[in-house]
Amino acid sequence: MFTGIVEELGTVVARDGERLVVRGPVTAADAATGDSIAIDGVCLTVVERREEHLFFDLSEETLSRTNLGSLGPEDAVNLERPATLASRLGGHLVQGHVDGVAEVTAVRPEGEDGVRLSVRLPGELLRHVAEKGSITFDGVSLTVAALDGDVVEIALIPHTLHATTLGSVRERDRVNVEVDIVAKYVARNLEYLTTDGATVVRPRKERTA
Repeated sequence: MFTGIVEELGTVVARDGERLVVRGPVTAADAATGDSIAIDGVCLTVVERREEHLFFDLSEETLSRTNLGSLGPEDAVNLERPATLASRLGGHLVQGHVDGVAEVTAVRPEGEDGVRLSVRLPGELLRHVAEKGSITFDGVSLTVAALDGDVVEIALIPHTLHATTLGSVRERDRVNVEVDIVAKYVARNLEYLTTDGATVVRPRKERTA
């Protein structure tokens, strides 16, 4: 479990097929084989550590459902170690299980040093998003500033632009998306499966005084 508060900007050293090597001095300092690390919002398992370098294996599922397959040497990535019971929950509950990849539709200056980021979400994710709710793009915990159809707008402050890869994102880039886990469970609890496998929405009960 993570919080979406990026601890460090790491650097891709190599990606050879399903093997990813990332340099991250802060993240690697106390990492061990078997630990979980969030790379651009994707929870990966450390398979090897060599000083400041961490090695990960990418499954076919990960490559097909995230943007990690497009990474190359010298690319920057957002790194976060998992939360502990003593951690401050500065962002929101993030699993590192990417729900989909979305396209950036606009990056516009806002205010003196801020940016307004617009991202078009896949239709199946829209029901899990609400204005002023939480969402994760490339592992960064963000607040939804506005919704315009299938486009989510985010107000990025200077610190986020400086401390994460979102500071270099451009129109048509693709970002990993994880919607709020609470929203997913609420939506799932409104559904149930019939014996023939069809999904049925439970009728709402009328409120009584």
